[in-house]
Amino acid sequence: MPNEAVHEISGQCLCGAVTVHARFASSIIRACHCEMCRRHTSSMFMSLATEPGSVSFDGPAKSYRSSDWAERGFCEICGSTLWYGTFEDGIRHPAAGLFENAADAPLKLEFFADNAQDGYALAGEHRKMTTQETLDLFAPKEE
Repeated sequence: MPNEAVHEISGQCLCGAVTVHARFASSIIRACHCEMCRRHTSSMFMSLATEPGSVSFDGPAKSYRSSDWAERGFCEICGSTLWYGTFEDGIRHPAAGLFENAADAPLKLEFFADNAQDGYALAGEHRKMTTQETLDLFAPKEE
């Protein structure tokens, strides 16, 4: 099987003070309906899958530790949501809306799908993980 071409993408927050650069070979959009994402974005958080370690942010980016395992990034000036990051692996998942047309990536996954608000539903055929499935994937394992 031939290697997929790696794409370099750039984006920015609403005011342009924070820029983001990333790489991906085959990206997807993921939507998260957890209570923290809903409060942080006022709906759901949609992230773009990128190559691990390829995401960089330049400018006045800040982060807020929102749980035992994650942080949420935002622009200090305009407040735009920038990323969801996990501490265990150090990966930052950039907000899809920072990139032109969300880098043309398709929606493929919803986290906490059983918490989606009654006022909307995402169209298309894609995986919808329940709260328990999502926690099993991300929450730190107890020893």
